[in-house]
Amino acid sequence: MDFGLSEEQQQLKDSARAFLSGECPTTVVRKVMASEDGYPRELYAEIAKLGWCGLVVPEEFGGAGLGMLDMAMILEEAGYAAMPGPFLFSSVLAPSALKLGGSKEINAKWLAPLAEGKVVGTVAVVEAAGSIEAADIGATATKAGAGWRINGVKMLVPYANVADFIVVAANDSGEISLFVVDAKAAGVTTRSLKNLDLTRRVSSVELKDTPAELLGGENLFARLVDVASIAIAADSLGGTERALEMAVEYSKVREQFGKPIGSFQALKHAAAEIVADIEPARALLWYAAYRADGKCSREASMAKARLCDVYSRGTGSAVLMHGGIGFTWEHDMHLWYKRARFNESYFGSPGYHRERVAELGDY
Repeated sequence: MDFGLSEEQQQLKDSARAFLSGECPTTVVRKVMASEDGYPRELYAEIAKLGWCGLVVPEEFGGAGLGMLDMAMILEEAGYAAMPGPFLFSSVLAPSALKLGGSKEINAKWLAPLAEGKVVGTVAVVEAAGSIEAADIGATATKAGAGWRINGVKMLVPYANVADFIVVAANDSGEISLFVVDAKAAGVTTRSLKNLDLTRRVSSVELKDTPAELLGGENLFARLVDVASIAIAADSLGGTERALEMAVEYSKVREQFGKPIGSFQALKHAAAEIVADIEPARALLWYAAYRADGKCSREASMAKARLCDVYSRGTGSAVLMHGGIGFTWEHDMHLWYKRARFNESYFGSPGYHRERVAELGDY
């Protein structure tokens, strides 16, 4: 049985690695982190030229119309590079919600320019409780003529500060539905928030009687959770691979007691444990991404829970393998360590997704 990638997928992955190694080294990441809005416009202009912005956008709206497994290759390399900016949210989550639930008019309005890299989208789900449970989503949507109006405050909305449209989760008569909102519409107020992971900017978004267009109900929300789970898992895989690589390289050059620290059994075992975590997790991710065009909630949640655990544990071990320098701002390891913590909490904790797997399997 062949569990490998197709030749085209491997080429996509290799080209992404080559591009990001040249255009997004850690010097660029740090420069973006220090910028006011955290949005690397020059980098994203080049990404748009490569077609990444429209990778999962249907061909009829100017995209490539590829699947989630293809996108997972890009996301893995973005995680490996700790690529800053709204790519995961704007080019994966937002267009996925629109293509799965949007009308032709909505998709023509937003997906076509998004595929060209001319607009930025994001998603607004969690609120003060920080949970994606239906009971914790208090923003309300009410029918208003041919459209809808939304009221509520969404928290930790990625890149709302630069977004042109926002996919919002709101309570519609007891059911969680998704709506699309023009970020410049009346009643939208955005405030930047502090975030541990400076490669990603988050904001609060207050909606006061804001006009919105309905995308779909709870089934669509569940599909968005699936897509988000796979996307975050892919980013986590790439980040874990990079953390392992950095730790192994450091252990070969750092000497103690007259020999490289990598020769010590304790560090060999630490590296081996990360490798042992990565390989089965990679297979789980690829299978979930392969199933993403159909029913994949169970596989998506398994991948999210597992990869986020692996990422947090792997970066924690990599920091310890670096010794004292691994804890400093000057060393790049903190980029991946903090990103692992963001991934762990975004769109449901590992605990939430294990519970979801149990419910889906009637355990």
